[in-house]
Amino acid sequence: MHFCNWLGITCGRRHQRVTALNLNNFKLRGPISPYIGNLSFLRSINLQNTSFYGKIPQEVKHLSRLQALNLNNNTLEGNIPSSLSNCSNLRFINLHLNKLKGKIPAELGLLLKLEVFQVSRNNLTGGIPSSLGNISSLRILTMASNNLLPFAGNEFSGPIPTSLCNATQLQRIDLGENKFSGLVPTNLGNLPNLFTLRLRANYLGGDLSFLTSLGNCSILKLLDITTNQFGSVLPNSVSNLSTQLTNLYFGDNKISGSIPASLGNLVNLIILGLDNNHFTGVIPTSFGGFKKIQVLALNGNKLSGEIPASIGNLTQMFRLNLDENRFEGTIPPSIINCQNLQLFNISQNNLNGSIPQPVIDLSSLTLLDLSYNSFTGELPSEVDSLNNINYLDISANNLSGNIPSSIGNCLNLEYLSLQWNSFKGSIPSSIASLKGLQYLDVSRNNLSGLIPKGLEKLRYLENLNLSFNDIEGEVPIGGVFKNKSATSVIGNAKLCGGVPELQLPACPIKVKKSRNSLAFKLIIAAVFFVLLFLLFSFFLVRYWRKKPKKNSSSLASTIDLLPNVSYGMLEQATNGFSSSNLIGSGSFGSVYKGVLHPEETLIAVKVLNLKHKGASKSFMAECNILRNIRHRNLVKILTCCSSMDYGGNQFKALVFEFMTNGSLDIWLHPEIDGEDQTRDLSLLQRLNVAIDVASALNYLHNHSVPPIIHCDLKPSNILLDNDMVAHVSDFGLARLLSTTDDSSQKQTSTIGIKGSIGYVAPGNVFLTI
Repeated sequence: MHFCNWLGITCGRRHQRVTALNLNNFKLRGPISPYIGNLSFLRSINLQNTSFYGKIPQEVKHLSRLQALNLNNNTLEGNIPSSLSNCSNLRFINLHLNKLKGKIPAELGLLLKLEVFQVSRNNLTGGIPSSLGNISSLRILTMASNNLLPFAGNEFSGPIPTSLCNATQLQRIDLGENKFSGLVPTNLGNLPNLFTLRLRANYLGGDLSFLTSLGNCSILKLLDITTNQFGSVLPNSVSNLSTQLTNLYFGDNKISGSIPASLGNLVNLIILGLDNNHFTGVIPTSFGGFKKIQVLALNGNKLSGEIPASIGNLTQMFRLNLDENRFEGTIPPSIINCQNLQLFNISQNNLNGSIPQPVIDLSSLTLLDLSYNSFTGELPSEVDSLNNINYLDISANNLSGNIPSSIGNCLNLEYLSLQWNSFKGSIPSSIASLKGLQYLDVSRNNLSGLIPKGLEKLRYLENLNLSFNDIEGEVPIGGVFKNKSATSVIGNAKLCGGVPELQLPACPIKVKKSRNSLAFKLIIAAVFFVLLFLLFSFFLVRYWRKKPKKNSSSLASTIDLLPNVSYGMLEQATNGFSSSNLIGSGSFGSVYKGVLHPEETLIAVKVLNLKHKGASKSFMAECNILRNIRHRNLVKILTCCSSMDYGGNQFKALVFEFMTNGSLDIWLHPEIDGEDQTRDLSLLQRLNVAIDVASALNYLHNHSVPPIIHCDLKPSNILLDNDMVAHVSDFGLARLLSTTDDSSQKQTSTIGIKGSIGYVAPGNVFLTI
């Protein structure tokens, strides 16, 4: 095969010379061969996302036609060759994500056609060569019409050269995460096309006068000077920044003074970060004009006064950080308008009063931190309205009363801190319902009572602090209680037991009390009343057996008393109705084996195929039959479900007691079920099965009012339990017979007898079908 046909190789049509080398994402490893310099017709080299190491070959300088050099995401080392300046046609250089070191060669300023130069995420040092400012065409295309100068993630130092502003085509400058120091050039306003300026995480300082010149950058959208050493006050000229500005980051500096009210002119802001500075005064009411803002971070300052009600105008906001300030008063009720708010941190302030109900009603919240304030009163019982909350911290307040049991309904909780309050009563046992809980701290309260046993079943709980309360009784030894370093129970003098590492006293052995004790007398009284009840029940049963039978329609329907289950519970119990749980199927549906939580009940779920004609009627018929019958040789119904599935489709299912030994059919004909080994029924077992089936039919025909005909009796509908007791199942085709003499009322079945060939009572064969 000619090399021009190799994968990743492109040749010119005329002279068949290699013009492009594209090995992007190839699983190649090793140094770049110096012989690459012999491919003198090369215009493009793309070796990104491979595993090349070593140095960039000096021989690249011979590629005078080279226009694009992409070595992104390798492990190349050494210096950037200054000889690259010989490649005078270069327009694109991407050396991102390597291990290059040293300085950027000043000779690269000779590449006057260079549009893209990306060297972020390396180990480069030194300053930015002023010669790069001579490249007026310098750009990098990350998307249409975008231009980028990225040096992020290196160790460049020194001042930012003012000559950089001579590259008037620049639209994006990223010098973040370096060691630049000194002042920011005040001629940045010479870059009219600038829309991103990122200077975060350097040692830049001085005042913020450069912001005034940025007022000329009319399309500026992002400005990030986070984590530097800027001081002084925020100038009013900040309001002259582009109204297209969406992201403004001033956090982690030393900016002081009040926040200019004119900052509210930047109405298109989506993110505003003024956190961790020295701002004082109040939140400007003009902030209520930020209709598009999603993140507002004012934490870590010295702001005071009340939180303005205009904060409720920020209806698009999903994160609000006001922590570590000096706010007073309470949270304004208008916060209820922030229905998209997910993260709300107002800890470490001077707020007081009760926890406002509007905060509890923000069901969108996933994080709520009210800690280290002076809130009083009780934790509202409506706390379960926070049904999406996974982080709740109300520690170090003056809250009192009981911990509401409704907190156990916040099923997404992972972090719960209630320490340093005055809660009393016992720890709600409902907390054991928080299956994903990882951190629980209720220390330094006035809690009493026992430790809920359910806490040891929380498999993800890694940190539990119950210290300094008045809790008593035995400390569990399972779950998180096994790990001494993860559990703290000190300061509870009445606790005992637990793992030896806790060094608690042993729990006292319970000694039987004398016959004269109150407990003994109560037990004797209870036994007497139980015996009296049993005797009364015996005579009552005898009376009802002698009494003539009445129509069972007057009885309370059994099925009405069954527990409710949802589609989701059945879907979880059967592992998503997986094929591995399928144990049988028929004309009207399929039967799945499942485990119903939380009782871990083994069940069989019959799911109706409602697309099959008659399936819905079969469901109604089976419910109508099973609602009033009970017999040891009939399969016991546990419950039923009629709802919608996750796709909005109608869903009907019956839930039965699971029969561990399957159907009689697979015992009589094991080859049908694909069983290799023979299942033998002894003569006695066969006789017992026959007697069980006969008992069931006798009950259906002679003791059920009205009588019931099964209409589809066959071995596959006779199920065997763990003790090989037979149970008749599948009443989808059964029918009820009227007990009246009127021939027009002789049948009340909702469907006709259309089952497989089976047994029908001879006495009923003459009836019209």
